[in-house]
Amino acid sequence: MSIKQKIIFILLILCTFPSHSQVLRKRTTMLMGGRFDITIVAIDSLAAEQNIDEVIGEISRIENLISDWKSTSQVSEVNQNAGIRPVKVDKEVFELTKRAIQFSEITNGAFDISFAAMDRIWKFDGSMTEMPSAEAIKKSVEKVGYKNIILDSINSTIFLKLKGMKIGFGALGEGYATNKCQEMMLAKGIQSGIVNGSGDMSTWGKQPNGKPWNIGITNPFKTDKLIAIVPLEEKAVTTSGSYEKFVILDGKRYSHIINPATGYPATGLCSVSVFGPNAETANGLSTSLMVLGKEKGLILLEKFPNYSCLMITDDGKVVKSKNFRIKKFKAKF
Repeated sequence: MSIKQKIIFILLILCTFPSHSQVLRKRTTMLMGGRFDITIVAIDSLAAEQNIDEVIGEISRIENLISDWKSTSQVSEVNQNAGIRPVKVDKEVFELTKRAIQFSEITNGAFDISFAAMDRIWKFDGSMTEMPSAEAIKKSVEKVGYKNIILDSINSTIFLKLKGMKIGFGALGEGYATNKCQEMMLAKGIQSGIVNGSGDMSTWGKQPNGKPWNIGITNPFKTDKLIAIVPLEEKAVTTSGSYEKFVILDGKRYSHIINPATGYPATGLCSVSVFGPNAETANGLSTSLMVLGKEKGLILLEKFPNYSCLMITDDGKVVKSKNFRIKKFKAKF
């Protein structure tokens, strides 16, 4: 029962390259528990492939630090010592955790990296026929709570106060990784590319023909179709969605995305795409907006003026934030 379902974007690359142009190479691999599509533009095929290798190496490095499903990661060590002792972590892990807690605070717990400790009482495999009891729902989140995460900046330690607590970066990790890879490539002089971690995407530069990257966003009601084609340049985009995993009880649709503060599923929205300069932040926002719903989500987004969003409601309405300025957006229901 993941708090966030990633939607894979479809990359639309125009294939008319000038004769003097650089070379584009793309590779798909499985990392951080999901699919990564890596696209690099370089002076020749060898350089492009070598840089893709470096991107994969960087993502693997980050995975080995923060993946809570890898028993040897620093985050797993933090979880294994919940209620026992603080665990010293690298500055990178400490700072990522610190930013996640700040995000939890600004969303009043709609985002919470300790959601990993949530009991899996909701089933979305067709077996569920009635609502869990209010008592069971309350109990399912009793170990969830970012306020019980203690950070010590002097010693660079993380301590989870309650036994059984866990932190996880399923709602931030891919966005963080794509940001880091973009920064690394730009530092090397690679002026154009895309790193797409299961729908958490960092883009920079342009296609070899000089045109912007075109990103297609899946139609949540017809998954073989696109709802929009969006040109991106120097932007990140992430999408959270619930349309593939849900349950209908007493005529009401319940998403597999659970509010970590209440234990109840999110309702009202089936897809949220967030656009902005940083994939990590966009990642956290898309998750939070799904949980908060349309009205509260748009209020939250006002605190992030450099970010805009596109929401699809359960009944198929398209909702755009006031600052949504992508002129070539095309709704395709």
